[in-house]
Amino acid sequence: MRIVVTGTRGIPGIQGGVETHCEALFPRIVDAEHEVIIVRRPQFKSPGYDASYYKGVQVKDVKTLSGKYFEAFAHTVQAVCYARRVHADIVHIHAIGPALITPLVKLLGMKAVVTHHGPDYDRQKWGNTSKKILRLGERLGARYADKMIVISKHIEKMMFEKYAFLKEVELIHNGVDLQLSDGNDVLQKYDLQDCKYILAVGRFVEEKGFDLLIKAHAQSQYSNAKLVIAGDADHADQYSEGLKRMARQHDVVLTGFLQKEQLVQLYSNAALFVLPSFHEGLPISLLEAMWCKCDVLVSDIPANLEVDLSQQDYFKCGNVDDLTLHLNEKMMTNNCNKRLYDMRKYDWDYIAAQTKEVYDSLLKK
Repeated sequence: MRIVVTGTRGIPGIQGGVETHCEALFPRIVDAEHEVIIVRRPQFKSPGYDASYYKGVQVKDVKTLSGKYFEAFAHTVQAVCYARRVHADIVHIHAIGPALITPLVKLLGMKAVVTHHGPDYDRQKWGNTSKKILRLGERLGARYADKMIVISKHIEKMMFEKYAFLKEVELIHNGVDLQLSDGNDVLQKYDLQDCKYILAVGRFVEEKGFDLLIKAHAQSQYSNAKLVIAGDADHADQYSEGLKRMARQHDVVLTGFLQKEQLVQLYSNAALFVLPSFHEGLPISLLEAMWCKCDVLVSDIPANLEVDLSQQDYFKCGNVDDLTLHLNEKMMTNNCNKRLYDMRKYDWDYIAAQTKEVYDSLLKK
């Protein structure tokens, strides 16, 4: 069968949770019975990662309109038309914005799979009109997809509560795909010492809460421990530029977007990983930090609570004072011991097998 994947900026080496998900998952899908083509937005290609094949997955570059608001929609339409031209059996759409195009997939005679990575309309960056469009995408995906995949239990619960017509969804978690590294060139580059810094990872968007983390770190008892934020904005805006100014004022280390082999060094040697998000589906950065046995501190949003950490690993979402309190407690007891977490359900090989079952069941029908 031929599977065309859209709704992602592409692979490999592209910043974003959906992109990390696709880069880990689809090479594990490819075999004699499953051909995978991922449609990529070429403007996001990372230097040195422009090959047309990645670990057996064909990567097809399709140019589209650039911009924060119409880019994903326009690119998905083009990707679905491309899928029809290459006689795809299944179009796999990632995220609820691109899911607006699910009816077109069906109209063109292909099977549609939609993966719901989280209610994007809860993100602060979107205005009212954009949020309405995202909600419509979620509804159309739920109504017209042959199969809907959700990455967490709280998304599954939300979908059944919102859509009475929805009979079933497939719960398939995010996973972790990292290789341990003995290198320390990233630490040397940013003058970091083992267990002497606090780490956050993600895009520079308001819902990640990095501005709150900078404030909490500045007023904590351990402000002498460096704060490192790895990531950047896809499109520069008022928030991301303000965040960078704030970081410079407080001597925060900004690394920009890093590849996985570089991130592993930061995860493995950090005193603490912090995720202050207001909104997540099932955060891959948290799973990566746990896989690297790093101590963690995260906001008490449903996606993070689902990971089932210890009570002391959570702080009240959006509360700078509570975040400061927990930072102090965590750093006070930090002795650089590695933490062990149960990561069995976040294994990508298992996740790939579950996804193949979804595809196979559609063609059997």
